Formats: sequence, C-alpha cells, structure tokens
Amino acid sequence: MAALNRRGLTVAPFKIGPDFIDPGHHAKITGLASRNLDGWMLPDAYNIECFRSTAAGAHIAVVEGVMGLYDGYDGKRDTGSTAQMAKLIGLPVLLVVDAACMARSAAALVQGFENFDPELRFAGVIFNNLGSSGHLKYLTDAMAGNIRMPCLGGILRDSRVTIPERHLGLVTGDEHALSDQAIERLAVLIEGQIDLDLLLGKLEDFIPKGAPGPVKGTFEVDPVKIGVARDKAFCFYYQDNLDLLTRAGAELVFFSPIRDRHLPHGLDGLYLGGGYPELFAESLNNNKKMLADIHKRSQQGMPIYAECGGFMYLTESITDLNGKAHQMAGCFPVQVHMASDLKALGYREITLTCNTILGEKGLVLRGHEFHYSTISGDLEKAARPVYAVTRRKAEQNFVGGYQINNTLGSYHHLHFGSCPPAAAGFVAACRLYKSSGGMGAGN
Repeated sequence: MAALNRRGLTVAPFKIGPDFIDPGHHAKITGLASRNLDGWMLPDAYNIECFRSTAAGAHIAVVEGVMGLYDGYDGKRDTGSTAQMAKLIGLPVLLVVDAACMARSAAALVQGFENFDPELRFAGVIFNNLGSSGHLKYLTDAMAGNIRMPCLGGILRDSRVTIPERHLGLVTGDEHALSDQAIERLAVLIEGQIDLDLLLGKLEDFIPKGAPGPVKGTFEVDPVKIGVARDKAFCFYYQDNLDLLTRAGAELVFFSPIRDRHLPHGLDGLYLGGGYPELFAESLNNNKKMLADIHKRSQQGMPIYAECGGFMYLTESITDLNGKAHQMAGCFPVQVHMASDLKALGYREITLTCNTILGEKGLVLRGHEFHYSTISGDLEKAARPVYAVTRRKAEQNFVGGYQINNTLGSYHHLHFGSCPPAAAGFVAACRLYKSSGGMGAGN
C-alpha cells in the first residue's frame, strides 16, 4: 500500500475477517478508511457492494487476507476465508510465502496452493523472510517449469520493519502510529525487492461480480448526536458501523474517556467500542468526572451501547494482572479481572431475546468475541439478559449481552452490516431519548 501510494496511486484498503488493528494501519498509510470484508459475518451482497462502492474512486484496491489463504470457518468449506472472498468479488490472489529455512520445498508448497482450488486466479507469489539474494535465486530455480504463477520477488529479513505485538495481536495504530519515515522505508523496501511493474501489468480493470446489495440505510431528517469513545483505550470500530449509524440519522461526536473531563454537550446516546482499557486503567480511573458523567447518563436512561473493552469500562472495576483494582463507571454492578490466558475467541451469532436499544426481539446479528478477562458478580441478577448467543459450530447457546436502564453491554463485537436495522434501531432509541427531554425511562 505504501509503495503504490508513493507512485501516486489512490489505494482503497480492505481487510478480510474480524480485525480492527490492521485497518488502522491501512488508514494511516493510504489516508482512506479501511473496510472489513467477511464471508461469515456479512451477506455476499453486502461484501460485494462494500467493495464496489469503496473501490470506485481509487486507482487500485488492496485486500489483506486473513490467516492462510484457505483458512476459514471450518475445514470442510472455504466460508470466511481469503479464498472465498477472492472468488466472490473476482480478485486475483498475491500469494505471500514465508520462506525462512525453506529451499526447494517452497516450490512444492506454492504448487499445492496453486492447484488446491482451480477457481482461484493468482497474480503471483512473493517470498518473505529471505536470508539473501542467493536464497531467492534458489527458490526461483525450483519454481521454473513447476509453477504457472510468476515470482514477483522476495523480501529480505529486516527487523526494522516489524510492528510490536501483545496478547491481542499487533499494537494498534493509535498507540504505535507509523511515522512518515517508517512508511517511506516500507515503500522503498517494496520498490527495491518486488517487481511492481510486473504485478501492475498483470492486473486487469476490475469488473464487479454479482448485483449490488442494500448497503445504504435510510437517513432521517431529525438527527441525533451520538458520542463515540475514541482514543488509545477505545479504538476498535468497524468503519461500516459508524457509517450505518450516520446514514440512519446520527451525528457522531468523538471524545476521549482518558483526556476529556466531561462528555460532549448535547448527546442523545453513547457508543463505547472495544480496545485496551486494561492497559490504560489507571488513567481511566483517574478521570473521575468522566466516570461520574457516564454513570449519571446511564442512570437517566440514555441509550448506551458498549462492546468488549467498552463493556469492561462500564463495570465497577478492572483488576489488572498485578492484582490492582481500578475503578470504572459502575453502570454494571460487576467486576472485571484480567487473565494471562485467552478466555474466548471466535465468531458469534446473536439473537435478541427481548426488545433492546438495538432493536426488537428476534433480530439476528453476527460478530465475534476475543478477550482475556473474566467477570465476577451476578450479572444476570443485576441486569436483564438480552442476547441468545450461538458459537460458530452451534454447539452451545449461552447468554452474552445485558441491558440495565438503556445501557447494553457485552463482550461481543457486532458488525451492523450483518443486520443494518440494528444501527437504525440504536439511532431510534437515541431519538426517543432526545424527544423525552433527555430523561428516558429505563428498561
């Protein structure tokens, strides 16, 4: 993306799968919001239209895959995989192979990928983590006569272009923003080690596959103001979620629970996304006025939607790995405890079991869950359970979402594109609160 941008091309960035961190880095490099595409969370028509409308104004679109090319929902189908999305949209695949400690076997590996699914088209292969230019020569010799796709080059091992990682993946772009110098170094590295002219010469003008889907929502004349928590602690948002709220009639007002002492003036609702509140728990704890402000709005019945990190922020406290408890907003009378091991990971399907601020009973949404914390306290006694949750293999149903007053919290990151009426439902709840004079009745 950096190298293409350096050539003066407008790059439309995309990421396959439920990911918030990579799109943040994409946006920093391209200057455009990166969109998530997902073969399980989102309908085919939505994915197609999302790609179509976003790529329309760009010279080139780059879609970062998820895991391995064929890895997805399960071992029997390609649902949720990069391969599925490439076929759905009609894009060629640029295969990237980690060739560290590999020699002639790399050609056999590439041959296997090339022949596994005859419906896939390949633009070429790039070898990564190479020890030397001689290493690349060995690999290209092994490919000669055995592989149809061209080798577009190889990236030599370089510790200067790594990004720090932590328990939930890469460090976010909000914390570890790539400097202009780092981006330039990336672009120069690609230009010097990858044949971009050959790659661009093999790409065809994009002709969208399938019919456009109903991405756009209905815009209401009477807008409502929704505060969106956005800083280093809360930065996990699907761009489409924000756009669908806007299209439903919301004016989004961004604020920082770390820096700002009070909520923005005139809000009709709050959206607290995921992130790393545990890493900034002390700063969040010290901002007593913001905590009290949010608690008061919850008690008054303001619609507040919180997921994962935002949900943790609305509990009484977060206890870090050192055993220190940090006071939070206290909207939910339970406590969060950080753990060193993963507690939940995977796709989730959510069915609303009663009327909520997201919509009426029976509405079905999809998303994912990924966290390293547990909750103590009787949450089901303190708040109304409002989600019936099914894991991706449908092996178990369990409760995962809770509403108290008009505050809805859960560990689940929902993609409103899986059910656009949910975005409209939240905006409608905020509009009802607004019409009540800001003193909405609790549920």
